[in-house]
Amino acid sequence: MRGFVDLHCHWIAAIDDGARTVDESLAMLRGLHDIGFDTVVATPHMRPGMYDNDRSHLERAYLAMQRTVAEGGIGCSVHLASEHFFDDVVFGRLIRGEALPYPGGGAALVEFGPAAFPLRVQHRFFDLRRAGLAPVLAHPERYEPVWSDDACLDPLIDAGAHLLLDVCSLTGKYGRAPQRAAEKLLEDEAYEAACSDAHKPGDVDHVKRSIQRLEELVGAAETRRLLSDAPLALLRAEPVR
Repeated sequence: MRGFVDLHCHWIAAIDDGARTVDESLAMLRGLHDIGFDTVVATPHMRPGMYDNDRSHLERAYLAMQRTVAEGGIGCSVHLASEHFFDDVVFGRLIRGEALPYPGGGAALVEFGPAAFPLRVQHRFFDLRRAGLAPVLAHPERYEPVWSDDACLDPLIDAGAHLLLDVCSLTGKYGRAPQRAAEKLLEDEAYEAACSDAHKPGDVDHVKRSIQRLEELVGAAETRRLLSDAPLALLRAEPVR
């Protein structure tokens, strides 16, 4: 298949825990294009105290790489958003329009700490929806509360969250518990879209195997919906179902 859209990738060099060099950035993008991705959205971390990136900082880093990407003969188109750590500071930026939602402006990628959901997160997701942003929750299968009972995600979905599968969870990259959770959420048709969450060139082979596993589990049509149709709808701020 071709036409995949990667909503979550750390290909911008030297900005977070993703690509370390420009050469790594280009290798990641070439590799992702080779396995079917025609659109790749950079989602560097915005996490105060760990990755102190704000919107202007990330935009400068992206612009600095655009010419290099264009000159590098990369076959895919690239865009910029951010992976927003859902603390008080970043939530305020999202509400005030100071964050980096997806192109189209109708959805924003958010992440939690691994051990617990933020306080009042359901109410804050409602606040985001009122502000015109649909929260896209990164890798829900990797959060520890989900491992014991994925019903903890129901209030977030009711508040308008879209669940974004990290495909590499399906092949055990993060351990058995996230893999089981991902398989269960797929069976329940809980995911709205899927992504690579690639951080380095070596991740691409794992992504390729994981997409094959995804197709084994849900079939070609659902794989295309998760990796192409629904991501495109999110980028265009259209309904995903």
